[in-house]
Amino acid sequence: MRFGVEPAQLQKAVPVIASIFIILGVAFLRERSRTLAAILATMPINIPLGLWVLFGTGDYDPRAAALFVRALLPGLLATMVWVGAVWAALRLGWELLPAVVGGYGVWAVLVVVFIALGWLHVR
Repeated sequence: MRFGVEPAQLQKAVPVIASIFIILGVAFLRERSRTLAAILATMPINIPLGLWVLFGTGDYDPRAAALFVRALLPGLLATMVWVGAVWAALRLGWELLPAVVGGYGVWAVLVVVFIALGWLHVR
């Protein structure tokens, strides 16, 4: 125990704390530089946090970690298409919420296609 915090509690708290700091950073930067806010919003923080949550507990298996990282590739492709779909919808004059929801629809279809193709495996 360090500083009165159990490792399991810390493992659960760090992703939440990191997410809060990123949101605060984006909010702080939005008036100063939207480009820097976009860079901060897209930084690869969830991937290392996901790796840490899944494999940082001592149950580390290099093969399982490699399979997790491999599954990120089609997931990232679907996410990039989501960004493109939202951008296109906004350029067409859609409101923000329908554009985001439409982007998630495109993303979900791609994820289902990737599962059907065997690029993603779901137990």
